[in-house]
Amino acid sequence: MRVVELIYHLVDLPLRKKISHASHTRQASRNLLVCSRLADGTEGWGEGVPRPYVTGETPEGALAQLAETCWAEQLDCDCENWADVIGLCGRLQPAVLADDPRQCGANAHRCAVELSLLDAFGRLFGEPVSAVTHCFEPARPLRTSLAEVRYSGAVTADSRSREMISALKMRVYGFAHCKVKVGMPATDEGARMRHLRRWLGPKMEVRIDANEAWEGTEAAARLESLLPYDICCVEQPVPHAQVESLAELRRQVPVPVMLDESLTSLVDGEAAIRQETCDLFNIRLSKCGGFLNSLRLAALAQAAGLGYQMGCHPGETGILSAAGRHFASSVRDIRYREGSYDHHLLGLLITDQDITFGYGGRAPALTGPGLGVTVHRGRLARCSVQRQRHPLE
Repeated sequence: MRVVELIYHLVDLPLRKKISHASHTRQASRNLLVCSRLADGTEGWGEGVPRPYVTGETPEGALAQLAETCWAEQLDCDCENWADVIGLCGRLQPAVLADDPRQCGANAHRCAVELSLLDAFGRLFGEPVSAVTHCFEPARPLRTSLAEVRYSGAVTADSRSREMISALKMRVYGFAHCKVKVGMPATDEGARMRHLRRWLGPKMEVRIDANEAWEGTEAAARLESLLPYDICCVEQPVPHAQVESLAELRRQVPVPVMLDESLTSLVDGEAAIRQETCDLFNIRLSKCGGFLNSLRLAALAQAAGLGYQMGCHPGETGILSAAGRHFASSVRDIRYREGSYDHHLLGLLITDQDITFGYGGRAPALTGPGLGVTVHRGRLARCSVQRQRHPLE
């Protein structure tokens, strides 16, 4: 069986509330959706979330890259099993229209195309996308099969009253982990964390995410002021241009450091290990170029003795949420899991299934064929702002 057509959609998704952090504030998300159609009519869906302040990609730029790529040559292959599909995905090389030394300039649309292929062939084979983890040789040390996963909550920068409500909800609804966004200008972070720790309770495992807000010269002092509030991890405290300063920060402050904006590819991951700039990787499917590249990064971290979390982009639809669920349920030793915020964050769900996590962040593994979700055509039409068809025959 082979792929005969790709269909691209840019979609604008309204968010239920404003999402603010040090790098950006948004009330909507513009995402790239890709549909792969097989010769027998089977369809699969994938999604990418281009973020210019993370990988340099834009939604419109992703469409231009997709149009510049010779997909007919790259997808000219019959696939009979997962090994064939993994080989097909491994040959994907979307066009990159600028210098790309970190090899991340095509990650969002590579993720969208790859997931659409995994979904389509998973439906054809009658197997879930999580089966890919068990078939992909680099993922051998990562393999597991969980019936349930547990997601963490998040407190974004907001008014004190809204932060209090958000924190108390997470405490009442039994969350074990919470991320707090820090680094907003003109904010007394110590006083803010004092209130949040009280509202979240002493049992909550709290990590902070600065989204590149601090200078390398001030990061240690910033972190030391928050140590009294039992911080378990700090994510991306400095801009990527200053990432090498994190090696010294790790020696100065006893808080594990996680890379996010500085962890987009194997190039970044290998540099982080070589320069000793982190303790954990934040692996996000779209940011890191898809399911297979994310497995490679997790395996790289594990081999180097580092930890890793499964992250997400605010505004992901049920397509990426489902892909993240497959990753989360088939990869062992994930420190924290983020995602499946669908109903809590999106003003419009484009999948028939609502796979939002439940009480305490708990959610069952998805066992249906492919991603296990289907796209609602009417809702897709409501939010689609651009559509392109790309026949391969």
